[in-house]
Amino acid sequence: MPRFAANLSMLFREFPVLERPSAARDAGFAGVEILFPYDEPGHLIRQALDRAGLPLILINTPPPNWTGGDRGFAAIPGGEERFRHDFRRALRYAQVLGARHIHVMAGVAEGPEARDTFIRNLAWAAATAPEQPLTIEPINTHDMPGYFLDDFDLAAEVLDTVGAPNLALQFDAYHAHRITGDVMGTWAAHGHRAAHVQVAGYPGRHEPAGGEIDYPAFFARLDADGYAGYVSGEYTPEGRTGDGIGWIA
Repeated sequence: MPRFAANLSMLFREFPVLERPSAARDAGFAGVEILFPYDEPGHLIRQALDRAGLPLILINTPPPNWTGGDRGFAAIPGGEERFRHDFRRALRYAQVLGARHIHVMAGVAEGPEARDTFIRNLAWAAATAPEQPLTIEPINTHDMPGYFLDDFDLAAEVLDTVGAPNLALQFDAYHAHRITGDVMGTWAAHGHRAAHVQVAGYPGRHEPAGGEIDYPAFFARLDADGYAGYVSGEYTPEGRTGDGIGWIA
């Protein structure tokens, strides 16, 4: 079975933020991710991670406030300075926290100019932090209307054009299902580009068990393909987090 991580921005919300890494460890997770860690001092989060003995697999850019805010700036024409400012801040947090990946969010945009802006900004980020692995993630436009990177073929084109060794695909099976309706086929076409995987059930975006996505088959396919990264639960628990984590057993 894959190594499972817990998204602490969505799971274990019964606990204060700095207690969630230990809660994830006690539940059997092997790592954690935090979408936007910028509301807490980095050194306190690092201490919480060290107490739990868990690695931080991923953080997102942009900071700081996700609620009702912008969905990234990497593909926004004219937003290059804001993107660079936010990326540098995310990079500082990643270095303090030991984050393995930074997910670079594209933002709400469309058209050829947005594509070119996205490619330029990703090339700049990859060159600015050559030792820091970066990811991009196709996100369905039902959950995030107008999001630029809404297609796996587009993501592949962008990755090939940038051609940076530290830039890879973030494969979210929930988004793959909503975009293509075919998680297994989408993985077959694009999984070789993936450095990080996320999962949630459909419908409802709750625990990745039951529903329309065959997760036992998907996890078996990851093993068969030799996927070596983490699989992170990025979902809204139907009840208390600990009551619904049988899917990692």
